[in-house]
Amino acid sequence: MSIRTLLLLIFGIPALLVGGAIALGVSIPLPQWGREYVLSFALGEEGGKVELPGVLGPDDPDRPLVVIDAGHGGRDPGSVGETASGERVQEKDIVLAIAVALRDKLLEQGGIRVALTRDDDRLVPLSDRPEIARQLAADLFLSIHADSGGERSDVSGASIYTLSTEASSEAAARFAARENNADVVNGLGIEGQSEAVSAILVELSQQRTQEDATEFSSLILREGQARLAFHSQSQRSAALAVLRAPDVPGVLFESGFVTNSQDRARLTTEQGRAEYAEVLANAIRVYFARRAETAESP
Repeated sequence: MSIRTLLLLIFGIPALLVGGAIALGVSIPLPQWGREYVLSFALGEEGGKVELPGVLGPDDPDRPLVVIDAGHGGRDPGSVGETASGERVQEKDIVLAIAVALRDKLLEQGGIRVALTRDDDRLVPLSDRPEIARQLAADLFLSIHADSGGERSDVSGASIYTLSTEASSEAAARFAARENNADVVNGLGIEGQSEAVSAILVELSQQRTQEDATEFSSLILREGQARLAFHSQSQRSAALAVLRAPDVPGVLFESGFVTNSQDRARLTTEQGRAEYAEVLANAIRVYFARRAETAESP
C-alpha cells in the first residue's frame, strides 16, 4: 500500500463520515473524558472596567489605602503541596487566609484603609488585580503568593519581588500608548502629549514608584527578619504583570514553599498566619509613616 493511499484512509474516511453525518443531521456524541481538561479563564481587557471591591477602615479618603491581593483562586489553585498524611494543600487557600488575617490586623490597629482583590475562592483576572489598585487610587499594592520547590522539599523561605527595571520600562511604554488621554499619572500631567513624551513621563513616574516599592520590600525584610524564615535570595526582581501599574508601588510577597514541611506548618496554622499578618502590617504602617513624614517636610 502506498503512503498516499494510507494517508487517504487515515484522514479521508473520518472526514467523509463526519461530513455525511452533518448532511444527514445526525449528531455525533463526544467522549465525556475530553470535556474537563480544558480550563477557560476570563482574562478581561487591560485597563478596562473591573469589578471594584469595597474599601474598609476609616471613612476618610485622606487616609492611606493598601490593596491586598490574594493570588490565584477559583479554578487556579496555584502551587500545590501535600502533608505527611496526604492532605492536599493549595496556594490559593493559604494566601487568602493570610490576606484576610492581614486585613483584620490592619483594621484592628486602625488608621489605614484596606481593600482585598478577592475575599473568597474566585479567580480574578491577572490584569484586573493591579487595575483595581489603580482605580481605587491605592497608595500601596501587596500581592501575596506561596511558592513550590517541585520535587525538592528542602527549598524554603519567604522572598519579596519587585518589578525589574527592564520590565518597568516596557510596561511604562505600553501604558502610555494605552492611556495617552489620561490627565495625570502619579502627579505628572500627560494629557495631550505625544505618545513618545507620554511614555517618557510615565517611565519617570514608574521609576519613582519602583523606588517606593523597593523601600517597602526592605521594610518587610526588616520587620520579618527575626520572626519569619527568608530564602537566601530574599529580595528579587522579575517581569511580573501583577506589578506593572505605573503609579501604585507594589510588591509580590512569596510567603514560603508549600512543598517544605516547616514552611507549610507556618502557612497553614492560625498562629503562623498571625505572624505573617503582624510582620506585613508593621511594614505597611512604617511605610505609610515615612510617606507622611516626607509629605510634611518642606
